[in-house]
Amino acid sequence: MEDETIHHTIREVLDGNLDKFERILLHYQKRLILYCYHMLGSYPEAEDGAQEVFLKAYRSLSAYRPDVPFTAWLYKIAYHHCIDVIRRRKLSKALSLFYQDEREYRPVDQQIEAKFPDEKVQRAMAMLSAEERSLLILRSVEELSYQDISLMLHQSSTRLRKKYERSAKKFRKYYTEAKGEDYYAVLQRHGAERNPS
Repeated sequence: MEDETIHHTIREVLDGNLDKFERILLHYQKRLILYCYHMLGSYPEAEDGAQEVFLKAYRSLSAYRPDVPFTAWLYKIAYHHCIDVIRRRKLSKALSLFYQDEREYRPVDQQIEAKFPDEKVQRAMAMLSAEERSLLILRSVEELSYQDISLMLHQSSTRLRKKYERSAKKFRKYYTEAKGEDYYAVLQRHGAERNPS
């Protein structure tokens, strides 16, 4: 499909002929699925990703500038979507440090497969303040040192370390509750296992 045809189709869609967007979708669908597959390594995720990219493109169509090749514009949306998916995977891996059994301290990559955070993880994260979420992500996902974070947040490394430990503990509590378990009973159970009488 030539740029001229694409631009004409976009004008038609923006003028209210929404069915014309299907032409664009059909023209790029296989290519975008393949692109997402190479980025994400999973065919089901690639299919979902391509659908999400088309939805984002459709919603942003009025922002498209004809001086930019439409293919480049569409692939930029796809690239950013895939990067977001990869970041969520990385976040999921790092968050396992906070909700793993207290007995286990193996590295994340040995115990958690790459996957999206489930609803319980998201609910637990939502219970934290923005500062707590940011600190957990900067330290565990971005793997920044406390010194680097202190420069960003203008707080001492010692204070940030204590905040991090409190935030991780709060996350574990919220996550345990989201799973329908009693956090204090879980702590007692693990404490009893560690300190048999």
